[in-house]
Amino acid sequence: MPDNAAEVTAAGIARLAGVGRAAVSNWRRRHADFPKPVGGTETSPSFALPEVEQWLRDQGKLAEVPLRERVWQQLSGHPAGAVTGLVHAGRALLLVRDDPDEWRRLAALSDAAMAERLPKVLDESVHSGPVNTPAPAPADFAASVPLLRGVGELAAELGARQTFEFLLGRHLDANPRQYTLTPPGPAELMAALALGPQAASVLDPACGTGTLLRAVPHAEAVYGQDADPELAALAGLRLALHGPAEVRTAAADSLRADAFPDLAVDAVLCHPPFNERNWGHDELAYDPRWEYGLPARTESELAWVQHALARLREGGTAVLLMPPAAASRRSGRRIRAGLLRRGALRAVIALPAGAAPPYGIPLQLWVLRRPGVGSHPAPELLLVDAAGLPGGDGGGRDKLPWQAVQSAVLEAWAPFDRDGTAEERPGVSRAVPVIELLDDDVDLAPARHLPPPAAAGGADALEAVREELGATLRRTAELTPPPAGPAPHPGARLPLTTVGELARAGALVLRSGGAGASAPGVPVLTEQDVLSGTAPSGALPDGPAEEPVLTEAGDVVVPVLGGGTVARVVDAATAGAALGRNLQLLRPAPAALDPWFLAGFLRGTANNRQASSYATTASRLDVRRLQLPRLPLAEQARYGERFRALAAFEDALRLAGRLGEQLVQGLHDGLTDGVVRPEQTGG
Repeated sequence: MPDNAAEVTAAGIARLAGVGRAAVSNWRRRHADFPKPVGGTETSPSFALPEVEQWLRDQGKLAEVPLRERVWQQLSGHPAGAVTGLVHAGRALLLVRDDPDEWRRLAALSDAAMAERLPKVLDESVHSGPVNTPAPAPADFAASVPLLRGVGELAAELGARQTFEFLLGRHLDANPRQYTLTPPGPAELMAALALGPQAASVLDPACGTGTLLRAVPHAEAVYGQDADPELAALAGLRLALHGPAEVRTAAADSLRADAFPDLAVDAVLCHPPFNERNWGHDELAYDPRWEYGLPARTESELAWVQHALARLREGGTAVLLMPPAAASRRSGRRIRAGLLRRGALRAVIALPAGAAPPYGIPLQLWVLRRPGVGSHPAPELLLVDAAGLPGGDGGGRDKLPWQAVQSAVLEAWAPFDRDGTAEERPGVSRAVPVIELLDDDVDLAPARHLPPPAAAGGADALEAVREELGATLRRTAELTPPPAGPAPHPGARLPLTTVGELARAGALVLRSGGAGASAPGVPVLTEQDVLSGTAPSGALPDGPAEEPVLTEAGDVVVPVLGGGTVARVVDAATAGAALGRNLQLLRPAPAALDPWFLAGFLRGTANNRQASSYATTASRLDVRRLQLPRLPLAEQARYGERFRALAAFEDALRLAGRLGEQLVQGLHDGLTDGVVRPEQTGG
């Protein structure tokens, strides 16, 4: 085995072979010739990828490792770490994109010759500039040569940019606690607020992996800085591969060691670190950036706000993602007052909880504009509360109504940005005179300054909800199942088969959800949608990955986490949605299986219990072990009709519950807001 062979864990082997981790453990116990560990720990050993591939082929368990999977395993098992492998891969992909002939010449060399020649080629290339680091030495590149050959092959299949996005996305998914990522929804909204296509030059002083800068369309120059050298390098490569913009990134703390002190850009986007006490308060006390006052030690976010303003040209726009406390803490009121008096702060926008990390609190967007010499301070501040939009308060980060949030915010911002004021929308947005905010607290929390919304549309809307609830309750009563009679032969057991046996016999097809976005705009059926019986509400992740699994009418979808007994039959309205994470799709052959019969038996409590495992803190359902009786199709249809009726009853109960909650909350709001009088609520 070569010294630089990539290593793979048991989880990686399971992914390669398309089996569960328990199967890999069984192979290790049962097969004496299974490859021996070459690294890792006793509880989490790693194995040489070439040895694993060969063993799987010899056992007939793997015809050929998919190219994407092979490259990912080489990257994740890189001897110097996955980030080093990603940086090397990104440099090589720039060469693949910009000089494919030179890449082909290099790829034709031996591994040793390629490792010797490649650093020099990259060092000579002007396109290696975004990384701002010298090319690695040949000895450092030697371990990456097998990976880079695979990366070149994958780029021929996907394209250079898509290949890097795929590998970076896999790495971020595999290390969720290591990185604080800004999701695509907030990034797009921030870019739209920061002038969008009019922003020719953009800076992110805490750029992470470059998500915010990547969201700005048509930028001519992008600048990024991050205190983590690895993230700065990855961001530079990602942005350079993304488009034709001039890219410069630097590795340093922007507050203590600003890499762009003389820069004046059109826009600044930033998701800064929150609640930092050691941000440089003492050593930066006389820094010229504190035009609006020296931030308190507990107000690191206001230091980032002033840093962003200092890097804007006159009239340039900055959008920062901020914790809600920054709008209200007494220690920051003097700086907030200064921002208002000078007209630098233009809008404060409250987002729903779950919009971005930390997901447990409703973050805010601050929109700022650098005042010009002689400009007059703006008389009003725009306050927007998107957290109160339908679905925006407690829906969870997978259920946030991002289209509604973005539309509401931009509909308020566009006229305010153009005219300096905007029409009031109760409960959503208001242009507040600055003089009203300059009190002892200078509290800028939007919810405290907005008029309450009309309670669910007023008394007429509540009456409509009440009538719909009454009709639903009557339908629920009609759908209530009749009394269950005794079985003709109590205790008699029908002959059983398993889902795994049916799949092997071709009676159904099994597919797993969670693949990435090669079908933009396709709604995603999420785990929560299946559990709650609602329409597809998710979105495919950004970046290339495997083809998504699209649902068809008659498919049966089962969640595999949590130990619940839920199975959903896909109808015509849900067909065409992509299958989300932690979902298993069963597609029955019409000549062999009735979908409602299948779904009904999969929901049995005892069935789920015997098919669940508890290897981790959450139970996981092994769908292949679920059982159902062997019955002729006509008999299946009889069961199926009964299961279909039960599903209709369940849907009616869910709808009645939602309408009841809506009516109760609407009446509470109406009574407290004065929209509804006590005599209107009945007695």
